[in-house]
Amino acid sequence: MKLQQLRYIAEVVNHNLNVSTTAENLYTSQPGISKQVRMLEDELGIQIFGRSGKHLTHVTPAGQQVIRIANDILGKVESIKKVAEEYTKPDQGDLNIATTDTQARYALPHIIQQFIQRYPKVNLHMHQGSPAQISEAAARGEADFAIATEAMHLYSDLIMLPCYHWNRSVVVQKGHPLAGRSHITIEELARFPLVTYVFGFDKASEIEKGFKRAGVEPRVVFSATSADVLKTYVRLGLGVGIIASMAVNPEIDSDLVAIDASHLFAHSTTKIGFRKGNFLRGYMYDFIERFAPHLTRDVVEKAEAIKDSMQIEEMFADMELPIR
Repeated sequence: MKLQQLRYIAEVVNHNLNVSTTAENLYTSQPGISKQVRMLEDELGIQIFGRSGKHLTHVTPAGQQVIRIANDILGKVESIKKVAEEYTKPDQGDLNIATTDTQARYALPHIIQQFIQRYPKVNLHMHQGSPAQISEAAARGEADFAIATEAMHLYSDLIMLPCYHWNRSVVVQKGHPLAGRSHITIEELARFPLVTYVFGFDKASEIEKGFKRAGVEPRVVFSATSADVLKTYVRLGLGVGIIASMAVNPEIDSDLVAIDASHLFAHSTTKIGFRKGNFLRGYMYDFIERFAPHLTRDVVEKAEAIKDSMQIEEMFADMELPIR
């Protein structure tokens, strides 16, 4: 069994069982990957992948367990490299962050600016997507940190730490019937077509919960992952926007009216997540603390030692988080 073979089967899964695409991304040949996968299967005496002709169709039950362990091994190998780099190049390296458009646009800019000034030799890469995509990227080891609000619970391999609470505002054009209101009800809001975040992020999103509690059905005519995109469609008169309050800028959005909606929807909590067992470089601990000052290195290391998700939640249960 070779480390290269483990990397091949893991990457094949990451590329949706497309061996050709996997080969392109690994700068190797398709026959070479297929041969190594077959050799590993022969050595183990099991099929890792089901096949139809020359095409891989699915991961077998045995293959699922092998790939899970392979990912753990590959993660340990990367951790060993990071340990060495921590001693040889403490202020150099890479930091991959996966996050949503709203976090990237409104919560992270000044944090990243400060971080880059402090660590000019660290290459920082930001990947944006839906919460599910973000969490998956961290679970696969493609991102060091996942910063999101929803879908983080889908991945048990992540240690998730609460950063801050946030809520939403209703955004309308100045001539809209709700524009002159300082307080609105959920029933009033439900009378208008809505423009908001993709509900598919999390079936238990606070927006959906708010409408369900009131027993009314929202009419979402347009959804997107970007608050800026949502505001654009509010400006076009497509509907009433429900967006994160942090995404409302009084200067840039002076043509819109924002109404506080914190009484309609419970607050949400943004979390930062990383893989269990992943070795964190010194500058990674620094990034976490810059983003969430209560998450000092000691606190993060304590959470790493606990590992159990429920116990980590209990650890922060009585902590008063900032509101943004």
